[in-house]
Amino acid sequence: MKLSIASGKGGTGKTSLATAMARALGPGVALLDCDVEEPDCALFLKPEIESETDFSVSVPVIDAAKCRAHGRCQQVCEYNAIKLFNGKPFLFEHMCHSCGGCVLSCPEHAITEKPHAAGKIRRGRSGDLFFADGLMNIGEPSPVRLIKAVKKLAPSCGDVIIDCPPGTSCPMINAVTGSDFCLLVSEPTPFGLSDLKLAVETLKKIKVPHALVINRYDLGDGAMEAWCAQKGVKILLKISFDREIAVAYSRGKTMLEVRPEYAKTLKEIFTAIKAGAAV
Repeated sequence: MKLSIASGKGGTGKTSLATAMARALGPGVALLDCDVEEPDCALFLKPEIESETDFSVSVPVIDAAKCRAHGRCQQVCEYNAIKLFNGKPFLFEHMCHSCGGCVLSCPEHAITEKPHAAGKIRRGRSGDLFFADGLMNIGEPSPVRLIKAVKKLAPSCGDVIIDCPPGTSCPMINAVTGSDFCLLVSEPTPFGLSDLKLAVETLKKIKVPHALVINRYDLGDGAMEAWCAQKGVKILLKISFDREIAVAYSRGKTMLEVRPEYAKTLKEIFTAIKAGAAV
């Protein structure tokens, strides 16, 4: 089973839940950190890295001698990475999303591609857990291809936990796509509720079943629970505000190291999801 853990906004406790869930499930589980712009699962799982490889994407190379300034490359580029100046195309490489549209559209075949270093992929083990993450280079325009590359490292058998990027844009969507279930993590604040609504709407559109974990629930006013009841969003767990968990987090420890009783609860939640009881 592939379980993605996501949030409509950052700082809700998504990574805390992902690492705790992986630890609770134990041997045979894989954790993929797909939050490649800011991966931090390794801070808590402390894996032994067995391999680290460079990750590259393809970017255009324009042959000025062949170019006839038709401008089709500029027309097809949705990211404005190619512009014509005085009849000559200019590439803004930092804006290129490596879609390849310009290569296909050029009637003169004046555009080819070259590899461009975009980040790194690491894989290893944390005890009995398989671990993989990606780290995108600073300044890269899109993490989507790196996220897909990390997801391909998932073992062919066994359960997989995917720590997704926060938000509801392309990175989160690509990380969640293909999951059997998504656990959303939110906090009971106005911002948390607003972004939760966007996340639920997104998951409905891409048809990924989902439920909610409310972190620091006792600091809220009940508005999030009321909205979930109205919309039929199941709340599988409420985690109270706990200073000991916060201190453990600041020291690179999972919540299970100070509150081991959550291990049984997380296992039960995973079992219920796997059995379809949480849908």
